[in-house]
Amino acid sequence: MRLSPVILTVVIASLAYTTPPELAFSRLLPAAPALAAAMWPVLPTVLLGTVCLFLMIGLSLVFPDLGTWWTAAGIIAVTVAAAYGSHVRLQRERTLFHVRLVADVAQQVVLSRMPRRFGNIEIESLYLAAAAEARIGGDFYEVADTPYGVRLLIGDVRGKGLPAVGTAAAIVNAFREAAFTETGLVNVARRLDASCTRYNDAFPADGSAERFATALVAEIPHEGRRIDILNCGHPPPLLLNGRSLRVLESAVPSPLLNLAELIGDHYTIDSFAFAPGDLLLLYTDGIAEARARDGEFFPLAAWMRRQPPTPPRELLTALHRDLLRYSRGRLDDDIAALAVRLSKP
Repeated sequence: MRLSPVILTVVIASLAYTTPPELAFSRLLPAAPALAAAMWPVLPTVLLGTVCLFLMIGLSLVFPDLGTWWTAAGIIAVTVAAAYGSHVRLQRERTLFHVRLVADVAQQVVLSRMPRRFGNIEIESLYLAAAAEARIGGDFYEVADTPYGVRLLIGDVRGKGLPAVGTAAAIVNAFREAAFTETGLVNVARRLDASCTRYNDAFPADGSAERFATALVAEIPHEGRRIDILNCGHPPPLLLNGRSLRVLESAVPSPLLNLAELIGDHYTIDSFAFAPGDLLLLYTDGIAEARARDGEFFPLAAWMRRQPPTPPRELLTALHRDLLRYSRGRLDDDIAALAVRLSKP
């Protein structure tokens, strides 16, 4: 690909030399520096244009009636334009590089590196942003090994892309503090709601729509055997025990973050058995709502039921692969997932 401008130059010059002058293949020589501008720096682009100019002069010595001066003027004009285009492209590439560096730092702030084991609890994470040029979006997760057990957070801010990142960061940072200082999940959820509300008051959303977030907070005691879940309007986790799949639905849903003041802060905690060898999947709605070309949603529960007993990392690798295959590589929403397994003692 990088040598294609040189190959094009050789092909055009060869055709111009070996075919009758009436075909005038030499008039295509300006295409070579134009192509070089898309992939080469400024100096090589100018050098290729100079080579094309000398080739044109050489061809005019063999075929005097080629209209050399018009073609030479075209080569000079295209080379100057190509050099400027190459300069602008390089500036934009440098800007994009620095923007991606900032995005990487922001990703490390919102989505910290996931430890793979807390005692006998194995955890892996998956994150995919819907925008191809983005590294982060409105989905978030976090895990903390606290004196009360391993606490997990996963959620989804309304909207996607950069406008939702600030809200996600406020919620995640609040969780990192509250998970260690609050004795119960209800107080943790209230801290998350308060942080989300404060952020949205300081940075209101564009338009009339309120910015809110679904979230799920879970706690696994260090000895395992159960998992406590407080679900604020989030998709219910899936628990795989051998070939038996259980959807961990909450008896009474808790209010979404930033809506507690409107509908009341009545939070409910549900407890479920979590035995050694069980595999738990926490996910955002971007996974369940991934669509095939015919509009069908990704059959997450059926997919999960078919999975063999596997480590969390392998489960998320398979999920990533099958999601992209099912949606033909086109995601309409951000995706986040946590896979958790309690190891046998």
